[in-house]
Amino acid sequence: MDEVAAGIERFAEYLRVEGRFSPHSLKGYLSDLQQFNRFLRRQHGNERVSVALRSVDAHLIRSYLAEIHKTHAKSSIGRKVAALRRFFGFLLEEGFIQRDPMIGFATPKQETPLVPFMSVDETFRLLGSVPRKGLLPSRDRAIMEVLYSSGLRVSELVGLAWRDVDFNLGIVRVLGKGSKERIVPVGDVALESLREWADYQAGRWNRSARGEAPIFLNRFGKRITTRSVARIVEKYLRASGIPLRMGPHGLRHTFATHLLNGGADLRSIQELLGHASLSTTQRYTHVNLDQLTAVYDKAHPRA
Repeated sequence: MDEVAAGIERFAEYLRVEGRFSPHSLKGYLSDLQQFNRFLRRQHGNERVSVALRSVDAHLIRSYLAEIHKTHAKSSIGRKVAALRRFFGFLLEEGFIQRDPMIGFATPKQETPLVPFMSVDETFRLLGSVPRKGLLPSRDRAIMEVLYSSGLRVSELVGLAWRDVDFNLGIVRVLGKGSKERIVPVGDVALESLREWADYQAGRWNRSARGEAPIFLNRFGKRITTRSVARIVEKYLRASGIPLRMGPHGLRHTFATHLLNGGADLRSIQELLGHASLSTTQRYTHVNLDQLTAVYDKAHPRA
């Protein structure tokens, strides 16, 4: 066994003993390192050659990263860089190498995937696809109306109790990430859907819609799960014929995008979404080029 392969085995044993990594993460690390070792052998002209640890330098690592850059996404490259950094850090600490060849290599900046969102017409089509009558359709309509009306996270939605809704003021109290509480407006259509659902709920389970009782229930009268809400959104997307694959988060994204396109400022949207950072809010918003141009033409004195 060559030195690099032996180092990988020692590193794998260290990770197993440390116990901080799941079997899946451990398998991923080792796969990345074995891929790197195969590259080293090819660089020496023979995939069976024994590669010395001291021969691995920044130049070889740079060549390896250039090679995988052609066929791998940034997220995958980032994981491979992290594996190499941890591997060579271990070798240095254990005295197998005298210098860490990973010094100066930064993890590539990750691409931010775009969350799908709907146009206003598509949103109305989705919300209109829910039947008007029936226990579960009433619940489903209330779920999607509240998601779109208030931009809640699905975890926030399923955690709602009736006491959190003020029908007179048209607001809902939400417990967000980090147990941070915020107040969010709820539109009239969403409030009406909640009233209808409250009536169905009382008729089915003889339960009053108030206090600490959860708002959204499954067919057995228990608090609904986030996965069930995702299935509900997916179901009506298919029923409405909208060619998008998205879950409850897509309605949250749609909410933010429509507010921005309607003239709301990012700071206000940040507060409504419960984001700690404005940069997070910016990832939720889409402004098309035509809108940006129109704003520029209207606002700039020399446009």
